[in-house]
Amino acid sequence: MQLKKLFVPLLAGMLFLGGTSGAIAEELLRTITVTGRGEEAIATSLSEVRLGVEVRGATATQVQADIAKRSNQVVDFLKSKNVAKLTTTGINLQPEYDYNNGDRRLIGYLATNTVSFEVPTAQAGSLMDEAVKAGATRIDGISFRATEAALTEAEKTALAEAAQDARTQAQTVLGALGLSPQEIVQIQVNGATPPTPIFKTMDTARIALESAAPSPVEGGEQTVNASVTLTIRY
Repeated sequence: MQLKKLFVPLLAGMLFLGGTSGAIAEELLRTITVTGRGEEAIATSLSEVRLGVEVRGATATQVQADIAKRSNQVVDFLKSKNVAKLTTTGINLQPEYDYNNGDRRLIGYLATNTVSFEVPTAQAGSLMDEAVKAGATRIDGISFRATEAALTEAEKTALAEAAQDARTQAQTVLGALGLSPQEIVQIQVNGATPPTPIFKTMDTARIALESAAPSPVEGGEQTVNASVTLTIRY
């Protein structure tokens, strides 16, 4: 008899717990997940320039001496302008041959020495022109980017836009279905994607011309993209 008395409350408790679990499960199912996206464009203000010296000559000794002299002149000039991140990116010496009827004849040597540096974009054109006068013979290219401070602010703005976009999407869909959004139960910040620097090749022959006007250099814009995913109960 006592066993029966104990069994009834126990069964009632199990039914109660089962009902509660079902309600919780149903509540968890009543969610919508949306991903919002944000985009922020910022102007570039820094330029990474890649230039170098190229020398040809009859002997390796002569070519090495000539390129060392001219490269030092270019590097000393760049240092005098206090450019940032001045780095040697390549040194090369190679023989040059003339091929005729299957025969190979050594005709001389070619040496190159290339460097890269960073300057404000507003100064890049005139500085490249001056570097050519100082001894540079080639401009390999130029990349444009925004400052780290500008990128950080752009990432914050893009993330805020992404979060608002996700919330707007959820409200639009639920409103169309006659439902109301409740609290946000999960937030996933997918992050902001750092933009790729803008790279442009330069017309070396044009830059090498000595002109009163500096070579025009226009940086353009970089775009920061961000995404945020929200799970919202309704």
